[in-house]
Amino acid sequence: MTYSLDLREAALSYIKKGGSKVEASRLFGFSRNTLYRWLNADALAPKQAGFRHRKIDKAALKKHTEEHPDMFLHERAEVFGVHTSSISRALKTVKIVKKKSGAI
Repeated sequence: MTYSLDLREAALSYIKKGGSKVEASRLFGFSRNTLYRWLNADALAPKQAGFRHRKIDKAALKKHTEEHPDMFLHERAEVFGVHTSSISRALKTVKIVKKKSGAI
């Protein structure tokens, strides 16, 4: 959970005015560990959530699969520079599933 900057500042000013850490954590509604982390932090501002960079371009994967339908997963993983399981998951998200024809 991300606490606002003004709540963080209020809790720390409560402690600086003479309040205890236990009282501050009960009064403001967060754990003592959170309070200690804020006391030791360089900046009080909450960190921005980052977005994960995806290595596999879904459009390129789809095009590559159409051009080379008989390629194995490990070969395709080498082309894209990722692990075999990453290619497998990416193919599932693009809804490309290689079905075996049923001649037994």
